[in-house]
Amino acid sequence: MRLSLLDRSRTRTGYPEAAALQHSVERAVAAEQLGYHRFWAAEHHAVPGVASGAPAVLLAAAGAATSRIRLGSGGVMLPHHQPLVVAEQFLMLTGLYPQRVALGLGRTLGFTEPVRRALRQDSDDQQAYENDVAETLAYLAGTAAVTARPAGGEPPEVFLLATGQGIESAARLGLPVVIGGPVLREPELPEMLTQYRQQFRPSSAADEPAVIISAEVYIAETDDDARDLALPEAWAMARSRETGSFGPLEPVEEIRQQRWSPKTTQRVEKTLDRGFIGTRSKVRAQLAALMEATEAQEVMVATSTYDREALAELDAETADLILGEGL
Repeated sequence: MRLSLLDRSRTRTGYPEAAALQHSVERAVAAEQLGYHRFWAAEHHAVPGVASGAPAVLLAAAGAATSRIRLGSGGVMLPHHQPLVVAEQFLMLTGLYPQRVALGLGRTLGFTEPVRRALRQDSDDQQAYENDVAETLAYLAGTAAVTARPAGGEPPEVFLLATGQGIESAARLGLPVVIGGPVLREPELPEMLTQYRQQFRPSSAADEPAVIISAEVYIAETDDDARDLALPEAWAMARSRETGSFGPLEPVEEIRQQRWSPKTTQRVEKTLDRGFIGTRSKVRAQLAALMEATEAQEVMVATSTYDREALAELDAETADLILGEGL
């Protein structure tokens, strides 16, 4: 079982926004020492709670600070970019860090209407997205009408970040799939993945199907302590639904002192219930059941909390559970 880490470069109250980038690089260094297989960087634009809008830039910095851990985008949102530019960026990364780079592609649009306008996004067409993915693959394979540079080296691994419809796209395009979010709790997920494996068409990027599960994992001595670890992220998500702004992480004590509307409470609880949150034995049983149901080859934990020391301890505890004890 492989264990990877998705870091969203979350900003924190009381810190300059740019500090989140250095925090991400430091986390990548620690993850390598703990035995994580891959460090994934996210892409979000004009979001006050996230400092990274350019995964390739952050991965270049993480690569320079590490020596073995693989470097992946979780993910590059292809509707924001030209396929040639994406291919060039990740071929450059592969040239700098051979056999360490993965390109995760997604299609999430900007968070708000002004951001979507700034990104020149006016549609969310599935077929156009699949065409762009295929074009990106052609550049990476060296089979397109123009040649992306640097040419001749080993191309990066390519993954598709997906939910329901995206899983079908991954099968058609012949790509490994990364699945996270609410779909992990859907009873139809095993059937969806069975269809994905049956309908998979080998491509220049992959000969056979592969599944990575992206899960929010919070482990502590008690369920309440684990929920406190997850609370800053759940709070930011709940507040964003009310204010339209996904803000920086806040300390648990300050969150508890704020006014919670019934709707806020409901949204926080819904987010917490979606994660894998609790004691070590509880989380192990939940993850083991999920991995058995999905037959996934890799777990990508997507976690963040305000307290950086607690986050480092959580990364170590998760590594010990999945890599040390095994699922």
